[in-house]
Order: sequence, then structure tokens, then C-alpha cells
Amino acid sequence: MTTRTISFQILTAAALLLAACGSAEPVAYTDIASSPQLLPNMDDSSGRMPYRYTTTVDWRTYSRVIVDPVAIYRGRDNQFGDMSESDRAVLAGYMQAQFTEKLRRRFQLAVDPVPNTLRVRLTLTGAATTTPVLGPLSRFDLAGGVYNGVQSVRGGEGTFTGSVVYAVELYDASTNRLLGAYVSKQYPNSLNIGASFGALAAAKTGLEKGADALVAQLR
Repeated sequence: MTTRTISFQILTAAALLLAACGSAEPVAYTDIASSPQLLPNMDDSSGRMPYRYTTTVDWRTYSRVIVDPVAIYRGRDNQFGDMSESDRAVLAGYMQAQFTEKLRRRFQLAVDPVPNTLRVRLTLTGAATTTPVLGPLSRFDLAGGVYNGVQSVRGGEGTFTGSVVYAVELYDASTNRLLGAYVSKQYPNSLNIGASFGALAAAKTGLEKGADALVAQLR
């Protein structure tokens, strides 16, 4: 039996294990302010927004936005695993930059809570890193390639790939009324080879997708 054949078998077994178990799923985190309002999102079949709170809002009435500094979640139900504090800080900084940059394309950035201003509170609640070597290898290996191809069609996670989980809370800045909130899990397309290189690349790609999704929601 060749080394490559053994590699195929290992990756196949790992892919099947991932398909059966999956990575950690988000929860309605107990230590965020909107936790009591969050409910299972029955309209979401993708698993990317499993919890949500909504009200009737005409987002077009908001022309300005205050983006609060990203908070790193410290609750016992966080989903960082053994991720280092430095990596958590890197992701929080990247999240701040991405969401601010993309929100400013829709709103004027503001600091004063005057009428018609939206306040966005972001909490990084969990993340997983991409497995070195196996992350990119599984995009080229036959067994991993087949599995990732299927996951790409389903919109599911790829093998040995990182992800990010976070909470978004939307307030009317002038009244501090909660307008909406949700928990989201984001990750790259399973065939995104570039996002498989680097421990935090996949989580960063997830944050980029998450920022785009929020802006689309607020149009």
C-alpha cells in the first residue's frame, strides 16, 4: 500500500467523520444583551444564522451608523476552543475593519446618537482555525476534493477549514431600542483554495462574508 493510498484513506475517513459530526454549532450566547430575545431562526436552512430577533423596521430611515468596538466574548459558552488570545484579538480587529468599511458604503459613519442613526454592536463569540497542511491538501487530494465539491453545492463547510461565529445587535442609537439581533456562523466556500492557506484565513473570509450579508440586510 503506497503512502498516497494511505493518505486517501485517512482523508476519506476524516471527511466522513466531519460529515457526520460537523464543527461546533452556534448557540444563543447567555452573556450578550439580546440573548433573552433571540429565538431559533426557522427561516434559515443554511445554519449560518441559527438565532435571530426581528422587529418591523424600515432601514431606509437610517442614514448614519455608529459601529461600536468589537467585543470578544468571555462567557463560558464561548466557542473559541483553545484559540490563543492573540489570534482572537487579530480576528476582532479584522472584524472591526471589515464591518466598518462595508457599512460606510451604505451609511455615514457617526459618533453622536442623534435621530436616524443606527448603532451596531458586534461580538466575536467563537472561531476555529484551519488545520495546517491538511487544509489546503484536502482541496487537491482526490477523496477530499470529492467531499469538498459536494459541500460546495450544499453550501456546507469544507474539510479541515476554519470558521467564525459572532453576534450582531442593531439599536436605534437615539433611543437605545433593540431593532434586531442575530447569531451567525460564516466560513468560505469549501472549494476556496486561497482561504485554506493560513490558520486564520478562513475565519477572515467568513468575516468578510458576514459584513457583506449585514449590509445587504440593511438596504
